[in-house]
Amino acid sequence: MTGSQKKLSFEFFPTRTPEGRAKQVITRKQLSQYNPEFFSCTSGAGGSTKEGTLQAITDILSEGVAAAPHLPCVGMQPAEIIELLQQYKEMGVRHIVALRGDIPSGMGSGMSGLRYANELVELIKTEFGSDFHVEVAAYPEYHPQARSAEDDLNNFVRKARAGADSAITQYSYNADAYFRFVDDARGRGVEIPIVPGIMPIASFSKLARFSDTCGAEIPRWLRLKLQSYADDTAAIKALALDVVTEMCERLLREGAPSLHFYTLNQAGLVSTICQRLGY
Repeated sequence: MTGSQKKLSFEFFPTRTPEGRAKQVITRKQLSQYNPEFFSCTSGAGGSTKEGTLQAITDILSEGVAAAPHLPCVGMQPAEIIELLQQYKEMGVRHIVALRGDIPSGMGSGMSGLRYANELVELIKTEFGSDFHVEVAAYPEYHPQARSAEDDLNNFVRKARAGADSAITQYSYNADAYFRFVDDARGRGVEIPIVPGIMPIASFSKLARFSDTCGAEIPRWLRLKLQSYADDTAAIKALALDVVTEMCERLLREGAPSLHFYTLNQAGLVSTICQRLGY
């Protein structure tokens, strides 16, 4: 099976400056050549980047590409979520990435509003039916705050049963973990597409910090190899491109429905991987 038979999607985060916005327009134009299913845009919990996300979604739609805003629900009231979704619907948005989001510091058990992503999925489907294709998050290496692997899988099953249409995984460098997670989900009766998230590697130190936070494991051999290159960015990128491309090839070959790239608002490495995959 060739890569061109499966759609790709690409994730961005909102920028805070006019220069950043202009740069992102160029990045999206570069990635549009791969005929993406959609461009998604992250959103900070509690609406902290709401304006930036709305601006990015407006820009994406104006470029003729489907847009998928992230919607973190924690601490939000159902009425304000419905109002935001109505706004997205009127803009022409048809994809939503439904997330719990990080609980703001200082807000604990007394917090009002929605608390879990499955509640958000249920709300969207109850209020809007099939107006939105709802994506949810999946964690092949398990959510860092999960009490156990079993508990995390149960959380995912709840989101699927609430009406999610498909899922995007946290990035991983372990295809076996992805396939095992899919098998476990299928064993629970979950049949929605589960799309692996892909993170290119530009800087080992930044990746290591981020991975420690979000629970994504860098395989020991890869971590040590990248560390041995120290500040040799060319060597790091060369090895990382080979590793990530080979993993993508295996994922597509063995049944992944598509790929979702975490771009970090950069087109270069993502483009190289897409080209190597035959897109």
